Amino acid sequence: MPRIPVHTTDSAPEASRDALKRLEAKYGKVLNIHGEMAHSPAVLHSYVALQDVIREHALLDARVREAIALAVGNQDECTYCQSAHTGGGKAAGLGDDEMIAIRRGEADFDPALDALLNLAREYTAKVGNTSDAAWQAALDAGWSEEQLTELSAHVTLNLLTNYFNHHVHTELDVPQAPEI
Repeated sequence: MPRIPVHTTDSAPEASRDALKRLEAKYGKVLNIHGEMAHSPAVLHSYVALQDVIREHALLDARVREAIALAVGNQDECTYCQSAHTGGGKAAGLGDDEMIAIRRGEADFDPALDALLNLAREYTAKVGNTSDAAWQAALDAGWSEEQLTELSAHVTLNLLTNYFNHHVHTELDVPQAPEI
């Protein structure tokens, strides 16, 4: 049961309405997570701003970003984000079997991606305290220092949404991700 109601673009605080309208246009509806974030313009605008900066400046492509989201969502046990990013992963070119493998921590279908996701999982599980071995494995797999630095923004965005969903008990309003 959600802790707070889902705002519509009409019921949201005035300072949240424009951002919520943009998200509604992008996703075809007000997703529960966005309608709940709208309670706090600071939360909604922080989320949107981080997404906008990533979209404008990211070196990592949409497929990799969705893989990171799936890995982090699984690590954090966020059903909502694993489900939402299963849809996003399909749109970014990930197959169903690949997404399940990513969530299981077994992305051996792409060794370079696997090395990056191992670093992302470690980042998540160890509160940012990644090991030299995981960092070096990602470098050895072909990721640049710039990309490994950028990983921070992607993990942070996903931690924001994962923790938010846990905090307010967001109800699933997207197709549920397959069981793993």
